[in-house]
Amino acid sequence: MILTSFFKAVGQLADPRFRRVLWLGIGLTLALLVAAYAGFLGFLNWASPEDMVFPIIGQVQWLDDLLGWGSLLLMVILSVFLMVPVASAITSMFLDDVAQAVEDRHYPHLPPVDRISFFDALRDTVNFLGVLILANVVALLFYVLFAPAAVFIFWGLNGFLLGREYFTLAAMRRIGRAEAKLLRRRHLGTIWLAGILMAVPLSIPLINLVIPILGAATFTHLFHALQTRYPSG
Repeated sequence: MILTSFFKAVGQLADPRFRRVLWLGIGLTLALLVAAYAGFLGFLNWASPEDMVFPIIGQVQWLDDLLGWGSLLLMVILSVFLMVPVASAITSMFLDDVAQAVEDRHYPHLPPVDRISFFDALRDTVNFLGVLILANVVALLFYVLFAPAAVFIFWGLNGFLLGREYFTLAAMRRIGRAEAKLLRRRHLGTIWLAGILMAVPLSIPLINLVIPILGAATFTHLFHALQTRYPSG
């Protein structure tokens, strides 16, 4: 059931609505990272003096340049780790379009649903982004303590988070948020396993940027498959 859902999603990647969400997510992510860096750099320039006097060294006038280049290097390093979770969270604002594209092609018999409001999508995006970043920052400690198992911790953690978010998004369009959460708990193992399938390619550059779209499509298929197989659930 998971693999069937996944390959159906892969088969629709050329859909124009999929590509639109992909470029929107990447563009907004880059804009957010650049804005965050500009704000951080502006704060450093405001908070740091133009020159300082150190013992032995004497007066230092290149502190601003050092902080500027250092902050740029820090931002580049952080971007490597933040690009995927930020892109995943921002793209989730538009995943309703992906789910609708899947249903239009594969489930045309279904009645139309109301679109998720912008403010509901924004709230979910902010919550998802916060959880993703916090969880992965905390996980850094476990990566160090259990280095040989770091990749499996990464897959397990992000698989759980991605599965939780994308399944809820797919399900609540049809059965509401509360019922979607109940259904998610009932099929936690299946959803987590499908989430791990999404998390494995997260370490592959460029391909990882497609994962939010692929995940939304996969979990839309998975939701309908579970509803068909377990109609009472």
